[in-house]
Amino acid sequence: MKRSFLFTLYQTPRGKLLQTMETQYLKRGITVSCKQTQLQIGGLGWEQSFVDCSLYNNYLILDDKGLGESGALKVVAKASKLPVQTESMDLVIIPHMLEFDAKRFQTLREVDRVLKPGGELLMLCFNPHSPYVRFQFLWDMKLADSWRAHFISRRRVQDWLKLLNFELVNTVEFGLDSFAITQGEFGSPLLRLLSMAYGLKAVKRQYSLIPLTPVRSSQTTLATAGAGVENQPLNQDVCDD
Repeated sequence: MKRSFLFTLYQTPRGKLLQTMETQYLKRGITVSCKQTQLQIGGLGWEQSFVDCSLYNNYLILDDKGLGESGALKVVAKASKLPVQTESMDLVIIPHMLEFDAKRFQTLREVDRVLKPGGELLMLCFNPHSPYVRFQFLWDMKLADSWRAHFISRRRVQDWLKLLNFELVNTVEFGLDSFAITQGEFGSPLLRLLSMAYGLKAVKRQYSLIPLTPVRSSQTTLATAGAGVENQPLNQDVCDD
């Protein structure tokens, strides 16, 4: 199944409501200044509702089909091979892209590569346990499609981010008509069960390894004159004549 599933869902009544809530969350999540660099992986076409592309001149949308807001900078490329310089981005947004990416973990590795230390990641994903999303998926799916091949659980996303040294700042659960933001870990099991989609904000942490060197204790030795005489430590007993 292609990413057209996403745009089909956004045309439904609940999908439109989900889009409105996701817009509000993304607006809150974009805290970088307009002079910093931002990258969105996967175009939506309604970016102007959560970011002013005329103000954010460094806002770049990468999509393999060239989708995205007309006023933004756009690059046609694969997410698993980002044509972006290492550690050059302050913010990366992935709105419902990983579900339809066959090389999703490689894409996350690329995100880790292009983000600066301390850079932020905003991600939106569908809830794999949502009855409404499942119904929409079954309605549109083809015989070759698999539910597990697309939608990603929160635990898996969290494990991937921990592996790449990302720290969760907050998570969000998008319900039927409201959304709840939780600091740190994901919210209660009830919220996770009833939500249509979830999102998260994470920060890239980079830890410097400090090499541990052995501490050498030096002993003061007696200075001796003459060849062939071995130096003796001060704490050794000296025999009298």
